Amino acid sequence: MRRKLFFALVLASLATVSVWGRSPHKLSKDLADADPGSVSDVIVQFRESVTQRHLDRARKHGGSLKIRLDQINGGVFRISASAIDELSDDPDVLYISPDRTVTGATNIERQSVGASYAELNGWTGAGIGVAVIDSGVDGMDGMALGKSVVYSQSFVAGTSDPKDYYGHGTHVAGIIASNGALSGGSYKGLATGAKIINLRVLDSNAKGTDSQVIAAIQRAIALKSTYNIRVINLSLGRPVFESYKLDPLCKAVEQAWMAGIVVVTAAGNEGRNNTFGNNGYGTIGSPGNDPYVITVGAVKSAGTVSRTDDRLASYSSKGPTLFDHVVKPDLVAPGNRVISVKLNSNSLMESQYPSNEVNNNYFILSGTSMATPMVSAAAAILLQKQPGLKPDQVKARLMKTASKSFPGSSVAVDPVTGKSFTSYYDIFSIGAGYVDIQAALANTDSLAGNALSPVAVYDVVANRGRLAFALGSGIGGSNVVWGTNVVWGQNVVWGDNVVWGDNVVWGDSVVWGASVQTSASGFNVVWGDKAVWGSSTQTEAEAAEVAINGEN
Repeated sequence: MRRKLFFALVLASLATVSVWGRSPHKLSKDLADADPGSVSDVIVQFRESVTQRHLDRARKHGGSLKIRLDQINGGVFRISASAIDELSDDPDVLYISPDRTVTGATNIERQSVGASYAELNGWTGAGIGVAVIDSGVDGMDGMALGKSVVYSQSFVAGTSDPKDYYGHGTHVAGIIASNGALSGGSYKGLATGAKIINLRVLDSNAKGTDSQVIAAIQRAIALKSTYNIRVINLSLGRPVFESYKLDPLCKAVEQAWMAGIVVVTAAGNEGRNNTFGNNGYGTIGSPGNDPYVITVGAVKSAGTVSRTDDRLASYSSKGPTLFDHVVKPDLVAPGNRVISVKLNSNSLMESQYPSNEVNNNYFILSGTSMATPMVSAAAAILLQKQPGLKPDQVKARLMKTASKSFPGSSVAVDPVTGKSFTSYYDIFSIGAGYVDIQAALANTDSLAGNALSPVAVYDVVANRGRLAFALGSGIGGSNVVWGTNVVWGQNVVWGDNVVWGDNVVWGDSVVWGASVQTSASGFNVVWGDKAVWGSSTQTEAEAAEVAINGEN
């Protein structure tokens, strides 16, 4: 995690440790060597809510207020370096620091996935409608209602108001289509030309029902021609209670897929869940367990444009899916500590996590909810370039061209508890790899058939797993895209190291290994008849609270 960057942003956190007294301890270290004759913007934090008295004192020392920052009891002041030390002697002043230049996490991630390359070549998802089925979308930062947000409707019981009162949906939509106007382009989305169709299904507490989600999916299908809806983003989910063949959410997303709409959904944030000794395997949520849709896990950027130093977020849910053992996730994308659009007004989420606010206009969130719109934007960009692509073709291209360069394992540290989590880079953790828009745009392979995610089968005799590409009558079989006899053989899509390497999944592990068959750990949880890992309905946004602040 970009720890220094985070603390540069979250000045309130700095304030909690800046109580040493007089001026030398009230000034950040990077103000100490400032040229006495220079003038700069600084953030002054006071010990209590800002009043006119505080503003007058700052003006007395030559400081002019630029922006009030009432949430942190401060403001941004333009002031000379020579006056800063005098101002710090004021007993009401808690801490003074520069108004530092911040490199936007979304800006870094959009380069990591190749969105900057796409934009430079004119591919911004222009003309493509993306239905964001979430907590609503507020129009701001280049997503004005009636312009970028072309349609809004609420499916929340008891209200026709489609606005966002939680903050999750606005953040998601911003990752897709915000133009970053309030940040000089630093925090813009990946597909700035895409049109957002706002279908609200989650209330102000980020809670909804299957029926609300299904109704929204149905509406997206009905509006497909009107707004050229080619992508549905579902940064939500719930535990799996039955086979995808019976799950009503899965049936709904399949209907959208058959109607020509790419459905992108979050894997879930249960990757640390070891309740049954399964180390987070078998925790993919619904409707991400459906073999048609593109299910997305989360990686964390190291603060660089390069993908090579990015690592899997330990909270990202892992496959295979319960009951059906479908190989999921399909792809991974940046989802850790992503900066995107904040609501115009305070929301429950923002009140719960005030330190995640950035410059009053943006907010930091973590989770597979944030990784999902990265892939939705990628799909919109591909569809702008080649509108005739079918959902299966979009999925296949994104998976085949995904970056497959990963380490064997990595260790993450929870910043709150200090607990360590080890992640292994196998097919159930990273799927086909890290989405790469530039590579996908360059791919021209044509294909016929279904790009359904395969099923993982445990071979008792060989004591290892294999992939099965026929998912039953009417699904898969000879028409599946990546069976062993087609041009895109399975090793090309997922990579030799992920599928066949001597790693944790195919060895003596919680998923396949003989050692766990004779123990009380994960094998029977993933493969057994009673494989249910949740009993209460929850949204993916709620699950994201566990991972909302990201990890090291």
